[in-house]
Amino acid sequence: MARDYYEVLGVPRDASAQEIQQAFRKLARRLHPDVNKDPAAEERFKEINDAYQVLSDPKTRARYDRFGPDFRQIPEDYDERVAAAQAAQGARTSGFGRGRAGAGAGAGAGFGGAGFQGSPVDFEDLFGSMFGGRGAGRVAGADQTADLELSVEEAFHGGRRKITIGGPGGGREYGVDIPAGVVDGQRIRLAGQGGRGYGDGQPGDLYLVVHIKPHRRYRLSGRDITVDLPVSPWEAVLGATAPVATPAGMAKVVVPAGSSTGRKLRLRGEGMPNPKGSPGDLYAEVRIMVPSSPTDRERELFEQLAAVSDFDPRRRT
Repeated sequence: MARDYYEVLGVPRDASAQEIQQAFRKLARRLHPDVNKDPAAEERFKEINDAYQVLSDPKTRARYDRFGPDFRQIPEDYDERVAAAQAAQGARTSGFGRGRAGAGAGAGAGFGGAGFQGSPVDFEDLFGSMFGGRGAGRVAGADQTADLELSVEEAFHGGRRKITIGGPGGGREYGVDIPAGVVDGQRIRLAGQGGRGYGDGQPGDLYLVVHIKPHRRYRLSGRDITVDLPVSPWEAVLGATAPVATPAGMAKVVVPAGSSTGRKLRLRGEGMPNPKGSPGDLYAEVRIMVPSSPTDRERELFEQLAAVSDFDPRRRT
C-alpha cells in the first residue's frame, strides 16, 4: 500500500547513488516551492525529499530494502537484539522437563509454570524488549500511501465516495471526503488509517495520492483548464459569442473578430476551485472547423471569396 521510494524518484531498485542524486535534483528543480507555487507541487516535493533522504544514505537504504516502508519501526540493532532474545530463550528453556526440586513435572508444568528451570518465559516481554522493553514498546505505525484515480468532474466538484484498497476479496473499504478542487499529485490524509502501531503506539496515517485521469475534452495544467472551442470560418472572421462546455456547466465566450486556430480565450476564475486561494482559469482554445461536405451553394460562396480575397495564410506578416 505504501508508495515505493524508488517509484517516487523514478529510478530502478539497483540505481546507483549518482542516479538517485540526479533523479532527485531533476524533480527538485521542477517541484521546489520557491519555483512551483502549486500546492500539489509542495506535497510532491516533500515526498521526493523524504525518498531521497532515505535512499541517499547507504545504511538507511539497506534497511529500507530489507524491511520496506516500516523500516523506521525496526531498531538499528535489530539483529543483535534478536540474537540476544533467542539466546535468552534457549537458556531459559534448556531445562524443559526437569522439574524444580519439590515441584511436579507432570500435567501442571508448562509455559510459565514450574516445569522450567529458572525464570518462566514471558514471550510478550521477550519480543517486546526488541523495541525497548515492556512499557517502552510503543511504536507509532508507519504512514502509508495509495493512489486515488479521479475524473476531472470528480476533482472539480469534490464530494464523498467509497473506495476499496487491496486485492479482490481482501480489500478494505474507506469513505473518503474529496475536497472540491483537488489537483493531480495532491494528497488526501486519512488519519489513523495507515500501518498499525506496536504495543500502545498510535496507528499511522493513510495518504491518498490523487491522479486525475485524462479527459476527452478537458486538459489540466495545475488549476487551469483548457478546452477546445470549435468555431466556423465566418465566426472566426467576423467574431461571435459561442457556447463552451466547462466542468461547472455551459458558459459563453466572446470570440473576437479575426481569431485564428490556437487562440486562447480566458474565462477568469472558471478553472479548478481552490479552497485556500484563487481558483484557476479556463481557456477556450479556438479551433476553426470547415464543412466536410459543403453544399453547392456553400462551395459557390467559398469560390467567390477565393476569387476576390488576397489573404495568404502562408505569407509572413
